[in-house]
Amino acid sequence: MKIRWVSLVLIAGAAALGGCAYPEPYPVYQARPVVAQRVDYGVVESIEMYRYGSGAPVGIGALLGGIAGGVLGHQIGSGTGNTAATIAGAIGGAVVGNEAQKSNDRDRYRVIVRVDSGGAIALDDVAAGELRVGDRVRIADRRIYRY
Repeated sequence: MKIRWVSLVLIAGAAALGGCAYPEPYPVYQARPVVAQRVDYGVVESIEMYRYGSGAPVGIGALLGGIAGGVLGHQIGSGTGNTAATIAGAIGGAVVGNEAQKSNDRDRYRVIVRVDSGGAIALDDVAAGELRVGDRVRIADRRIYRY
């Protein structure tokens, strides 16, 4: 008797869930909107180099790393060993924090392009190693290519 009720409940649940399903009105390839790609042509007017991440105070990475390392080092040992671990953790954290800050400070380029329509477009964070002032370029999706 109990098995009959369990099977009846399972069949009713499956029927209820099956009734909730509905077919998609459009095939998958039509569901995504087509986005037109904007393409501009122009000439490189100027290339400026700036340092990204230089807004942080000098030594902030070492300071924060030293604090974090000291706190972690303090969790190890007791007595004289605890003091030594705290000092070693602070020094190690300061070194790691300083290196992390230096790796974040890197050179970036801002390229200003005079487009054929007469306007100007400024593109930030560009790898401008191959570009020179006066190069003819194509801009597509905020990326710049030599043309």
